[in-house]
Amino acid sequence: MKETVLYAPHDVRVEQCHEPTIVKPTDAIIRLAAACVCGSDLWPYRGIDTLDGPRAMGHEYVGIVEEVGSSVSTIRPGQFVVGSFFASDNTCEICRSGYQSSCIHREFVLGAQAEYMRVPLADGTLVATSDLPDDEMVPSLLTASDVLGTGWFGAVAAHAGPGRSVAVVGDGAVGLLAVLAARHLGSERIIAMSRHEARQDLAREFGATDIVAERGDDGVAAVKELTDGLGAHSVVEAVGTQESMMEAIRATRPGGHVGYVGVAHDVQLPGEELFWSHVHLHGGPAPVRQYLPELIDLIWTRRINPGKVFDLELPLERAAEGYKAMDERRAIKALLCP
Repeated sequence: MKETVLYAPHDVRVEQCHEPTIVKPTDAIIRLAAACVCGSDLWPYRGIDTLDGPRAMGHEYVGIVEEVGSSVSTIRPGQFVVGSFFASDNTCEICRSGYQSSCIHREFVLGAQAEYMRVPLADGTLVATSDLPDDEMVPSLLTASDVLGTGWFGAVAAHAGPGRSVAVVGDGAVGLLAVLAARHLGSERIIAMSRHEARQDLAREFGATDIVAERGDDGVAAVKELTDGLGAHSVVEAVGTQESMMEAIRATRPGGHVGYVGVAHDVQLPGEELFWSHVHLHGGPAPVRQYLPELIDLIWTRRINPGKVFDLELPLERAAEGYKAMDERRAIKALLCP
């Protein structure tokens, strides 16, 4: 089968390799219906995250179940499934509290930019759709595996909802889908922070009422100007840098909430400023599995169409072009067709 492998910064190759097999009785093998490049894949691609050798890439996935291990009881061959980027048993105490991405048996899922993949802990990780989806719906279902679920968690962690103003720092796929989530959760004023026209347009389509193009202190000032000088009730941080985190905290009013879902790189919080801010912080790797049933239903009934974040479609063998386009911000998110 074909599989995408990152050998070194900017060195992405699609190679022939052996198809995965059942390793543990809790595994499932799925045939990928679609794959994609994630913004977090760009950290090792740019050399910011170190590689300890060639790495099979991809952690967002949907597809048809081909085979299941002897202990799998809720998933069967032939079903179309969506899974989280963290495999979880969905039964431990942490999972039952809604934090499957911190399951005591969690495993990070890799190798989804391929034709087939092995999914550990299949019963707890995969959610089957009621029937086979049409081709048009597959991209939206794919977003539920990570970027939609992550944007959703960011909005929930920020307490987005009726009567609350929301600002979203970051205009990648996660940030844009946090806008969609905030709108669905009932927020009426949603401020998308973006300097790119195509992303601004999509943010508006997803529900943004205001666009702030400024960054840093100027961006904070612009958010406060839109919120009677107080700052937003809810801010989603969807980048993961020092600048974006401080921008999110400073754009939040006292008593407000920051939901941070950008993968943090060299972020340090100034304790004294945080102390006096009265800002709540909550985030981390999104417990996507918690939201999958609801998100699949919203997509299935066509109440949301998050697949619009894919603005570049390529065959799997051209995965390197998808990485390059996203790295150069010529694409929001690249869809790969196995």
